[in-house]
Order: sequence, then C-alpha cells, then structure tokens
Amino acid sequence: MLTLMGSLFAELARRASTNAHREVETYVREIRELGSLDTSSRARAETMEYSVWLRRRTVELAPGNDMLTDDDLGYIASMGEVRAGAGMSLDSRQRILRVHTELMLREINEATEAQRGGDLDELMRIMGWFAPQGERGIGAYRRGFVTVMRRRMPYVEQVALLARSLLSENGAAQELAQVADMELAESYTVLVIRVPDRSPGDRELDNDIEALVKTYQVPMTWYPEHEGDGTVSSGGAGRGGELVALVPDPAPDPLPDLASDPVRRRLVPDLLPDVVPDLLRDFADALGRPCAAGTATAPLTGLAEAFDRARRISRAAPLRRASTRLRPHTLADVFVELAVGEVPFVDDWLRTTARRLESGPDLFVTLDAYYRHDMNRGPAAAALNIHPRTLDYRLRRVRELTDTDPGSTHGVRLFSAVVARDLSGAWR
Repeated sequence: MLTLMGSLFAELARRASTNAHREVETYVREIRELGSLDTSSRARAETMEYSVWLRRRTVELAPGNDMLTDDDLGYIASMGEVRAGAGMSLDSRQRILRVHTELMLREINEATEAQRGGDLDELMRIMGWFAPQGERGIGAYRRGFVTVMRRRMPYVEQVALLARSLLSENGAAQELAQVADMELAESYTVLVIRVPDRSPGDRELDNDIEALVKTYQVPMTWYPEHEGDGTVSSGGAGRGGELVALVPDPAPDPLPDLASDPVRRRLVPDLLPDVVPDLLRDFADALGRPCAAGTATAPLTGLAEAFDRARRISRAAPLRRASTRLRPHTLADVFVELAVGEVPFVDDWLRTTARRLESGPDLFVTLDAYYRHDMNRGPAAAALNIHPRTLDYRLRRVRELTDTDPGSTHGVRLFSAVVARDLSGAWR
C-alpha cells in the first residue's frame, strides 16, 4: 500500500521508527512513572512496538480515510490496561495522551516541511483523519484504563478519587464516575464535616466511612488535617481532618442565570438536599465525639470554590456531638463568625470578653441554649435541665462580669459571636 501513497504519507512511514523512539524518550524524560522504561528492556520494547505500530496504521488508514478497526481499538485498549495494571495515576495517563497527541501533530508538520510544503490535499486528508480517529483511539485507551481501575481498586478508593477530582475540577471526573459506576449531577452540595482531633483509637472510623460510601452512594473522601489548605500538618495518627461528601442536588438551581457568576452565586442561600442531615447524623454517631459541619452548593464548574467555602464554614461552626443540635451549617448561619475570624483584632477583643465569662458557672452553655431558643426562658431552662430562676441567675452573672445585658441588642450581637467562636474550638 505504501507504493500508492503520496510523498507526505511515504515520508511519515519512513520516519515511523525514529519518531516512535523520540516518543519513548520523551515519556522517560517528562513522565516520572514511565522512568522504568529506562531500566526495563521488556517494557521499553513493548512501548516502542506499540508506538511504531500506531504510526504505521496512521499512514495505512489515513489516505483512504478508513476507520480504525475493532482489532485496532482492542490493541489500543490493551495498552491502557497495561498502564493501569502497572499502577499508573490518572494524571500521568492524561500527560501520556497529551504528549502523544502533541508529538503526532509535530511529526505531521515536520514531514510536511521535509517535502517543501508537500501536497495540500494529502495534508488535509491526514488532518481530517487524525481528529476523529484520534478521538476514537483515546476513547479506547481510556476504556482499557478504566476497566483495570474498576477491577483492581477498592470501591471506596474509586469513590474518593472521584470526589477529589470533582473538588479540584481537574477534568477526569466523567471518567472516574464511570469507574465508580456513578452519574454526575449538574450541581452538588459540598458537605465538610470537621473532626478536630482524630485519635489513634479511631482506626475503626475508616470502616465506618466505607459503610457510609456504600450506603449513600455519593462521592466522598477523607482529608487529613490541613491537607489542601496551604498550611503544614504535623502529621501523626492523633491529628484531625475532614470528611468531605458531594451530595447531588436534586432540585434545579432557583436562579440558573447566576451559575456562571460565582460572586453573585454566593449570595443565593444554599438549599440542602434531604440526605445531607442524615449523612451528617450517621457519621457523627459513628464518630462518637464532637464535630462541626459546613455546606455550600455549586454547579460542577464551581465545586472548588464551594469546597473552600464549606470548609471555612465548618471551621466557624460549633463543635457538637450527635444530637438534634448537630446540623449542617450554611453561610447564613455563621457569616458573622467568618467575618470575625478574618479580623484578628476583633477576634482578640471577643476573646477578652470570653475570658471574663470563664469563671462561670456554665455561662457559655447557658448563653448557647438561651440564644438557640430565641431567648425564651422556659425552653432554654428545660434544655439545660435547670430551673428558670437558675437561668436568670446565670444571665445576671453574665451582666455583672461584662457590664452587658445578654438580652439587649448589643448583648445578642456580642455574646452570640463569643459563644459561637468558643464552641467552634477556634480559641483552643
């Protein structure tokens, strides 16, 4: 068939081995996980054989605009399986596909220049073939990769990888959703459950998280303390972290025109899916210690920003044990505390007020109950399991220590912020 080709196709055929060798060398140099090609003659020969074959099939099929056959796609898929079987990461696989595509386009350009511009009809023919058949080949490679990932990777790890892909918006989410057999939603509520200190005895929590993944069938992952927020963790089994879950939003966005405007989108109250409180309650029950939860809702293209917002909300939210008082918080619940935390001298001033209340007795929990029950003495006293007159005594004690009435407008503004900051653990 080569005798029927024009000069451009013949030139590409002549350069096939040289170009394949350059591709292998590029892999070794630019993709760390393929550094083994320099030490494993078998792996190098296998990669070289595949690279040469792909280039020769290109010059065989492109002149007649013939499609890759099922056998061709099967061979390409088998290479994806080999890479996944060797433990290659998705990031490295994406880089392989990008490098291969860039090199193939470069080779076509070099062959054209070698023929002093070549035949324009041949150039148009090979470019017209390369785009659709390249897409089919990449699809087969990915399918092979996904097949092995699904077979070799535990389900909870598949789901965690999908969650992290969605949160980082790295473009691999659609494929990872196939691995985990999940469908992507148009928008998600990001739930961040903060655990301030995970002790060595919490190893069973890994099993509980796996149970949650299987029960709720939503993308979910555990972030050790400080991972991804720009600070350095001291590490160790005794540190805390965050359980992050992405719950599909069943309702359409009430203001779809805001989806493309993240600044205005933050002004829209988050409408939480019903499953969010259930997931939080089940996790808190398994944890058995205080935790705090923050939520934010966003479309697929805004999940990284929503994750940051939910994480900040969780850090401003009060730590509570599993009970009716534990609930997922939104921006509307803690916007004052978030603002205070960004202004150190204001936070210091509130902390000074908090120190005056430390002599008690139980003034923080008293104020917490008082405000949670809208300053209704009876329900607040009942929640504290004390007599209303005991509640009155404690509120008077607050006024004596701070010279501020907790029932006044100024008192509500001041003490609600003080209590929220204290219960969040921000001052510990």
